[in-house]
Amino acid sequence: MNDRSGRQAPVLLHILELGGYPDFSPLYRAQGYEPERIDSMRKAIKSIKKRIPDVIVAEFNFQSDFRDRTSQLESLMASIARAPQVRVIVFYDREQAHQLERVRSRFDFHALLSYPIDEEELAAALARPDGAVSPPS
Repeated sequence: MNDRSGRQAPVLLHILELGGYPDFSPLYRAQGYEPERIDSMRKAIKSIKKRIPDVIVAEFNFQSDFRDRTSQLESLMASIARAPQVRVIVFYDREQAHQLERVRSRFDFHALLSYPIDEEELAAALARPDGAVSPPS
């Protein structure tokens, strides 16, 4: 999809595993992104091998049954390790903030947004080119 100037719009990959929040596709388009939605982390990682998005919006879902990691978010972050320009926005449940902090100690995220997702905070994160992320609360 091209923007109004004819340039290719930046790609935003939204990984929707559990959901439970509004469809933010209209917001993504209003911010100038071409949104692509995928319903599993495995499919997203496969997609990223073919085309690296500009922004990834993913959910942090703590999984206590994993032996060597806390969530599939870690697998995603490892898959984009060679693409540090990709901005990753993470949606998370405040009850899982402690587990997310363990992941955050190893990977850099563009923004961490807790449920319920505030549309204005999401828009601000998308508009910000880069920046420091405050710890989850």
